Amino acid sequence: MTRSEIVYAYLDAYSIQYTHYEHPEGKTIEEAKRWWHDDGSVHCKNIFLRNHKGNQHYLVCFDCDHDLDIHDLEQRLKARLQAAGLAAPGKLSFASPERMMKYLGLEPGSVSPFGLINDVEHHVILFLDNNLQNAASLSFHPNDCRGTVVISHDEFIKYIEGLGNTYEFMDLY
Repeated sequence: MTRSEIVYAYLDAYSIQYTHYEHPEGKTIEEAKRWWHDDGSVHCKNIFLRNHKGNQHYLVCFDCDHDLDIHDLEQRLKARLQAAGLAAPGKLSFASPERMMKYLGLEPGSVSPFGLINDVEHHVILFLDNNLQNAASLSFHPNDCRGTVVISHDEFIKYIEGLGNTYEFMDLY
């Protein structure tokens, strides 16, 4: 099965409602915007980060129309993790393609929360921007940058709650 088919099979197996469509490759937001349908969803940007020691990884999702300051994110994550009694991340950097493959089973350009299906040890912590809670629906790659999954907010919450990964909504910008 392809990476997309694995996502669809997973969502179907857990009775998670979604729609999807295929399109030409869009490895960056700028490329993908050409192919997205005007479906009312918030199209999300997803970045995969690691801490300075390389022993913790974070998937961060936010509205693609916003920019994210990595230094500011470091401070926000540090405060949030320490408040929860967890170790602060220290300096954040983008995770390597090798780490992306190891933890999410993905290649650069195809990062999405659906990669967490492959994180069977629940190593990756998911952070989502608070603004996404106000969206009726969200859209992500189906682990392949040649497609888009549109999923309602409620169905997306059902998906992430079923994964077993730690996740949290927070102000990212």
